[in-house]
Amino acid sequence: MSIKNNISLYKLEIESKPCKLIAVSKTHSIEKILEAYQAGQRVFGENKAQDLVAKWASLPKDIEWHMIGHLQTNKIKYIAPFVSLIHSVDSKKLLEEVNKQGKKVKRKISCLLQVHITAEETKFGFSEEELIALLESNFIYTLEFITIQGLMGMASFTADANRIRNEFKYLKNLFDKLKERVKPTSEFKELSMGMSSDYKIAIEEGSTMVRIGTAIFGDRDYSDNTNS
Repeated sequence: MSIKNNISLYKLEIESKPCKLIAVSKTHSIEKILEAYQAGQRVFGENKAQDLVAKWASLPKDIEWHMIGHLQTNKIKYIAPFVSLIHSVDSKKLLEEVNKQGKKVKRKISCLLQVHITAEETKFGFSEEELIALLESNFIYTLEFITIQGLMGMASFTADANRIRNEFKYLKNLFDKLKERVKPTSEFKELSMGMSSDYKIAIEEGSTMVRIGTAIFGDRDYSDNTNS
């Protein structure tokens, strides 16, 4: 099935929930992204800052670019002028640097706080205790150039649907708890969870954004050096 048809099907299924479709274009060519764009998709996700910058420079400026991968502090300055949402803020140090770069470019940068919801050590994110301490601290009020819009999490890489559902359920409960208990801002409303293999479970458990790549674009293309 073509990228155009995939976009049409997923947008119809996902955005009727309501939930936003993030088309994960990492490792894929400009041509493939344009095909999705021409099918009506306007929100794309990348996991490397250098790829995000290159694609932003080459593609239509009405695209909403999301940073979904692990982000190093020294790369934030490259995406700060244009990134629409950073999903993967996983430390206080990163928050400080995003705020610093937002101040330099004179724009508020929207962020999600990444939560570690699995037993897998390879995944990043805050613990529940760290999040509560962070959002209840005075530090949060010093971030004048950041808007915290919600949480992001990645479920375990497993075929166990019950385990995935429980991890997403935990994240949704934490999201509701923080929204009610801490009330960071009225813009704390986004919950980014779910990918190609588990997005249906994520939507059932309350996701407002799903990140889908392979199911739209096919297997990753590592032959294109500009996207590696």
